[in-house]
Amino acid sequence: MTVYAALGAIEQGLVYGIMVIGVYLTFRILDFPDLTVDGSLPLGASISAVAITSGINPYLSLVFALAGGFVAGMITAILNTKFKILHLLASILTMIALYSINIRIMGGPNVALLGSATVFDPVINWGIPGQYAGILIFAIFSVSVTAFIVWFLKTELGLAILATGDNPRMITSLGVNTHAVIILGVGLSNGLVALSGALIAQNQGAADVGMGIGTIIAGLASVIIGETIFGDNSVLRAFIAALLGSVVYRLAIALALGVEFGDFSFNPSDLNLITAVLVIFALIAPGIKKKMVAR
Repeated sequence: MTVYAALGAIEQGLVYGIMVIGVYLTFRILDFPDLTVDGSLPLGASISAVAITSGINPYLSLVFALAGGFVAGMITAILNTKFKILHLLASILTMIALYSINIRIMGGPNVALLGSATVFDPVINWGIPGQYAGILIFAIFSVSVTAFIVWFLKTELGLAILATGDNPRMITSLGVNTHAVIILGVGLSNGLVALSGALIAQNQGAADVGMGIGTIIAGLASVIIGETIFGDNSVLRAFIAALLGSVVYRLAIALALGVEFGDFSFNPSDLNLITAVLVIFALIAPGIKKKMVAR
């Protein structure tokens, strides 16, 4: 793996880390399997891209993207809590609807941002090369999001989210409206995923309706890898592990794509296979480790 590929993997790991934090919030904190993220990531990208091409400040476009993702998550949660639709089915329905909505927002399958202002321009103007500027910006955003989520979960409302995911009957007996908590939590999760999508679009110079395919798989893989390697003994450690797991996952992908066995080598079409192998390894590694320690 070349230095350039490693830097690119770190860059992607940091920006997708924001998405992974959102996935962790629903799957681990709320115990709410949510597939909406495959649609909310391109939703954030499309909103940000259209806003920027319309002359709106790129930083303000991130706020619009986050709000759009929040609404998408709320719709999934409302379908589940108010209309009693199974969470997986509710999220699939929202994801399918978002495909058409994203095309409607962009006026087509994609929007180019070539020549448009982005959040990277001020840093690049300081003389920092583009790739290092991306790593710096993504590191600031991912660390800030992690710090905010950890702080938020220590507030009264955040503790209600933790309790709802852990023991909904108990928290309901204390007078907490679990439906409102779930709607807030799933909305916040998809808002973070949409924010990640907006940053990715600005970094890649385009938003595409298909850029969210496989997002949930990558998110779950990063969560599992992070938990396996770094542990999750506390809320702070769990979210840091999720963020670092995203970086490790992207580095592992870059390393695998660079491996060659004679005439055989992996190519981008093997990405799903590599992801599946990584997830399987992350799932069985703790059991193997326990057996080795026991011996």
